Amino acid sequence: MDALMTTNAGIGGSGGNEIMVPQINDSVVDDPKQDLNQVINSIEKTLGLIHQLYLTVSSFNAGSELPFRCLNALVTELDNMAKLSDKCTIQVPAEVFNLIDDGKNPDEFTRDVISSCIVKNQITKGKSDTFKSLRKHLLDQLEHAFPDEVESYRDIRAAHC
Repeated sequence: MDALMTTNAGIGGSGGNEIMVPQINDSVVDDPKQDLNQVINSIEKTLGLIHQLYLTVSSFNAGSELPFRCLNALVTELDNMAKLSDKCTIQVPAEVFNLIDDGKNPDEFTRDVISSCIVKNQITKGKSDTFKSLRKHLLDQLEHAFPDEVESYRDIRAAHC
């Protein structure tokens, strides 16, 4: 199970503002995909808490405790995220970080890698087809020169395949 969130409405008399308070569920999960989903959910919750904190601070009342509760909820969720991230091992190529630093979309990196793989795949397929053609040509030439040996070779190949 992933971490649960509850909504406490109207905390601190702030006129109906809501704050999300995370509750950590420390169940043990060994599935890497589930661990990743938990981290993604925690990131989404953290972004929501940051947005709520922004809204709370922008309409701040001097006597309100709501900003402090938002901060506490954010710290709790960040702690939860840190705990969850220990279970995830994600390797991100340095090129992706460089693209992000340069203000580019990391999807460009993915697109370039896939394009490169397609080109390499086509080259490999061409080499494989060339070797198949060479093998066929050699067998044809050998069959003309040594028909009995090629026939026994084909019989042996048929028996083993």
